Amino acid sequence: MAGRERVVYLLKQLHRASCMCPAHSHTYSQGTESAALGKTDYAFEMAVSNIRYGEGVTKEVGMDLQNMGARKVCVMTDKNLRQLPPMKAVLDSLTKNGITFKIYDNVRVEPTDQSFLDAIEFAKKGEFDSYLAVGGGSVIDTCKCANLYASSPESEFLDYVNPPIGKGKPIKVTLKPLIAVPTTAGTGSETTGAAIFDYKKLKVKTGIASRAIKPSLGLVDPSHTLHMPERVAANSGFDVLCHAIESYTALPYNKRSPCPTNPENRPAYQGSNPISDVWAIHALQIVAKYLKRAIRDPEDREARANMHLASTFAGIGFGNAGVHLCHGMSYPIAGMVKNYKAKDYPVDHSLVPHGLSVVLTSPAVFTFTAPMCPERHLEAAQIMGANTNTAKVKDAGLILADTLRKFLFDLNVDNGLAALGYSKADIPSLVKGTLPQERVTKLAPRPQTEEELSALFEASMKLY
Repeated sequence: MAGRERVVYLLKQLHRASCMCPAHSHTYSQGTESAALGKTDYAFEMAVSNIRYGEGVTKEVGMDLQNMGARKVCVMTDKNLRQLPPMKAVLDSLTKNGITFKIYDNVRVEPTDQSFLDAIEFAKKGEFDSYLAVGGGSVIDTCKCANLYASSPESEFLDYVNPPIGKGKPIKVTLKPLIAVPTTAGTGSETTGAAIFDYKKLKVKTGIASRAIKPSLGLVDPSHTLHMPERVAANSGFDVLCHAIESYTALPYNKRSPCPTNPENRPAYQGSNPISDVWAIHALQIVAKYLKRAIRDPEDREARANMHLASTFAGIGFGNAGVHLCHGMSYPIAGMVKNYKAKDYPVDHSLVPHGLSVVLTSPAVFTFTAPMCPERHLEAAQIMGANTNTAKVKDAGLILADTLRKFLFDLNVDNGLAALGYSKADIPSLVKGTLPQERVTKLAPRPQTEEELSALFEASMKLY
């Protein structure tokens, strides 16, 4: 009980410290003065892969590659998935349509810089003219990077990695076609130009973000999600949940700075915008209705199919709006993993699944960000089941936090970061690992100091 009281105290302190000035109101008024001065952006653009949805649609992948004129295809997956029905469906289609291919199944769940480099080496040696990723975000992201660096063989690995860890160079080479067949309902990687990995040297996650690496086509086949174990379905779903709320509550695109001097420099993650909002809210509505069902009953085809759609919808939303603090703070949580072994993940290394690392900070984060756009936080709480009829705007963060905490408790989620092996002594390192994640943390509607990040991590040590 003392732990719970401490969490409530920290959340209230963060809430009271919030800035309520008009400059942080969450609207889309263009702010012509700042736009004229070139300080903030004035436009946003939508980029998304072509998406084809339908049960059994995987059987078309061989025809798609044939239509593309593919002669030598790199098929990427992981060792577990290679034995499962999604890969059988893919290989049957490739064989039936006479496609020549080579399989790379050494993808690491939660990739590292080294596992990316291994895949890149395979791609360079193979001289492939097309790529096919069959798996979750780890597989699709690995395939994106293999395609990128095989298409730009003279580039150093850090050339395209997000700053400040990498150089963040714009991608100007032409990549080969890439088809993604997602088998989890979480990352939305089939829709986005993002590829995330653990940078072992610093024990943090980082990645590459560019529209240039997004798949040419995503084949969203809900039959593949029937093979997800319970905890994989849960953690994947938590990623969808946070993609939706974070993109909806992100800094508005016309308050993001600097304004690019050339449209090619406009980032993939641009801030919340009217089009991404539509996808984010619809994804959140699906999560509220179907996620618990999808976790509790793997045979619930309706729930699993709808969560697969929600993953894609949220991917379209956050792939253009971006995410913020839950994801920024998650990268050191996953990167600094100690001995935590996640249930239902058949891997031989310690692992904090991405969706779990993201969702555990969500109650604290949304309490912190709510004063910047309280109506949006209340709307998210209402969608997730809270009664907001008599709610006060000033309580938006605490209401959403309590709603999320109850949702996680009902699904038997680990009781905060402490359950993953972290303690108060780890907070300085977790903060240090968050600071380089400016690509996403700067999209939070409220700026944050190191002290505030420390308080957010402390408030996330125990949830219940």
